[in-house]
Amino acid sequence: MSDFLFVYITNASKDEAKKIARHLLDKKLIACGNIYDGVTSVYRWEGKIAEENECVLIAKTTKEKFSQVKTEVEKIHPYKVPCIVEISVSANQKYFDWVKKEVM
Repeated sequence: MSDFLFVYITNASKDEAKKIARHLLDKKLIACGNIYDGVTSVYRWEGKIAEENECVLIAKTTKEKFSQVKTEVEKIHPYKVPCIVEISVSANQKYFDWVKKEVM
């Protein structure tokens, strides 16, 4: 089941994460999105170390849809450099079948 993916996307707010999840759902590019609020991110940006509260959206989709997901997120994400990471995962067959059905 290596065709099943999580797409890890960081966002400045819960509202932004919801907006992106709904956009991807409307386009049938993901089957589900989980939003984790209150994540602390520490990173280097423009030569300085930054620390921000962010929300993580984990979007569930298929490998076939990743390129489209990435393109759509890049279109609407407010960050100059959005984090859009593909993570291959395995799932039980019934769940994976549901995901495939939702994104077809």
